[in-house]
Amino acid sequence: MDEARFEKIKNTIAGSTKQAHGIGTLKEKTVHAVFKEYYAPQPDMKEIPVDGYVADIFTGSEIIEIQTGNFNKMRDKLACFLPNYPVTIVYPIPKIKYLCWIDEETGECSKPRKSTVNGSVYRAFYELYKIKQYLPSPNLRFCFPLMEVEEYRLLNGWSRDRKKGSCRYDRLPKALLGEVRISRLADYGLLIPAGLPEPFTAQEFGKAVKERKEIAAKVLHILNYLHIVERCGKKGRAYTYCVVKNGICVSKHNFEKLL
Repeated sequence: MDEARFEKIKNTIAGSTKQAHGIGTLKEKTVHAVFKEYYAPQPDMKEIPVDGYVADIFTGSEIIEIQTGNFNKMRDKLACFLPNYPVTIVYPIPKIKYLCWIDEETGECSKPRKSTVNGSVYRAFYELYKIKQYLPSPNLRFCFPLMEVEEYRLLNGWSRDRKKGSCRYDRLPKALLGEVRISRLADYGLLIPAGLPEPFTAQEFGKAVKERKEIAAKVLHILNYLHIVERCGKKGRAYTYCVVKNGICVSKHNFEKLL
């Protein structure tokens, strides 16, 4: 992780755009642009045609795709790329978020206010579920940059304060806080907290990782599909899970700090 380089790229792309044109010209692509520049080894490796598709980054031997939303759009590319190339999907996660509200009628933008919700890599599993069939591929890898971000939303929602149901307009990265990388199937085992008593339910897993039960259940569904955990019984109406020991890397490195 190169914080100085990230800061320079972020200021060039996000800062200059905001100063030159104002927030009203941003189009929900700033995060994508910043991370594409950051992860490209060379400028001429961006937007490269590969087998009928355009790769965000192609080094000649590896493809890097920056994805900030709907993984459904990745299916066709993955079907084409994975048999021939290692593919790393970079999915930035807002660990710390500040919200700014734009009034479309006046053009006024509120001061940033810190969100009470802290993001984590576990929330990426809603998107991973959409490409579940490709996850076992040895050519598929993930990089989850954890960022501090300012999120700009339009005051166009259905509630009285016009915030509920509002549209996200853009996100401006403020700082890169760390990375979580999954380079092989065994790395998914690093997402299971050390010392979690077995067997455990989705609710117990969620409590251990400080996420809602619904998110924990999605994570366990994927981990079960990848044979990282397996269902081993029930506690009442809830399934219980045990860790599949063989082939799992038990070293936690610094993942727990980042999660």
